[in-house]
Amino acid sequence: MIIQPYTSAHQRKFSIANSLHIDTTLFIGLLLLASLGLMILFSASNQNPDIIIRQLTRLAVAFTVMIVVAQISPGQLRFWAPWLFAIGIALLVATLVFGEGKGADRWLNLGFVRFQPSELVKISLPMMLAWYLADRALPPKPSRVIVCGVLIVVPTLLIAKQPDLGTSLLIASSGIFVMLLSGIRWRFVFGAITVAVAAAPLLWINMHAYQQRRVLTFLNPETDKLGAGWHIVQSKIALGSGGTYGKGWLNGTQSHLEFLPERSTDFIFAVYGEEFGLMGILLLLSMYLFIIARGLYIASRAQDTFARLLGGSIAITFFFNVFVNVGMVTGLLPVVGLPLPIVSYGGTSMVTLMVAFGILMSIHTHRKLLSQ
Repeated sequence: MIIQPYTSAHQRKFSIANSLHIDTTLFIGLLLLASLGLMILFSASNQNPDIIIRQLTRLAVAFTVMIVVAQISPGQLRFWAPWLFAIGIALLVATLVFGEGKGADRWLNLGFVRFQPSELVKISLPMMLAWYLADRALPPKPSRVIVCGVLIVVPTLLIAKQPDLGTSLLIASSGIFVMLLSGIRWRFVFGAITVAVAAAPLLWINMHAYQQRRVLTFLNPETDKLGAGWHIVQSKIALGSGGTYGKGWLNGTQSHLEFLPERSTDFIFAVYGEEFGLMGILLLLSMYLFIIARGLYIASRAQDTFARLLGGSIAITFFFNVFVNVGMVTGLLPVVGLPLPIVSYGGTSMVTLMVAFGILMSIHTHRKLLSQ
């Protein structure tokens, strides 16, 4: 008699959460990170209310899309995986022919909508690889490793051709993570690294001039402090001046005095570091690690190979995105133009990211329903 009321209340709460297909833990983590991002963006944009309103609108759309995607079962995602990948490749080819954009053919205008096909491939490539490997023995045989390699290389080269090196590296990594999670043998990993090192001179020759400048600037930003090295130099100054506890919210000088470029997008981490210091950075990174850990936990509890590979790739790719942005802002990596996830000002990439988290929620909540 004492246990029954508790059990019923617990079951009702559990039922409501599952009926909405929302993983409460992950949702709260994303909501807290988005709230902190709005606070940082308010300072980075010089307290511009219009930017905050636009970002709030985009966040609302992104979270709504996440909830909608969470209603789709992993089985349905698996069915549509090859079709979505084929559509993504076709759109990438169309972008090379008909694309438009500022300095690069990254956008495809269909008349009623204008979007980046590469955003679709961010999701469809790991879905495709997980679909291909799901019903096959793991670790994959050499012939299947080759097939997976081709599936990764084709969209990567098409996006790099636009040119969009940052997105192409992110998409390639999402596919590579699926292969690593499938238990690919280390001799294939070392072989791929050897090929990549051998192909480095060829890659350098085919890089655009501005991309080569970014690499040279990364190696020695002091050679052109007022030109190509300006971003990295000013970013380091902002981070260093933050010290342990920072200058305080809205009190950053590098961003407010217009020294720090791209402060609302790619370099917003430097704004945050200047105003909140080392302790604030540790808090932000802890929030990211919490979300990543939850994603890996969901992947580890998935009920089939497709969901495990896809969920694991989503979580690790999210980590890679954070790692690359923080690395380029701190001067540890070349500048490749990747925003700080959920924090930077943006729209299309935000929606794509929330689609990925919607897939994670679907994997987790549908697993619970099947377990009952």
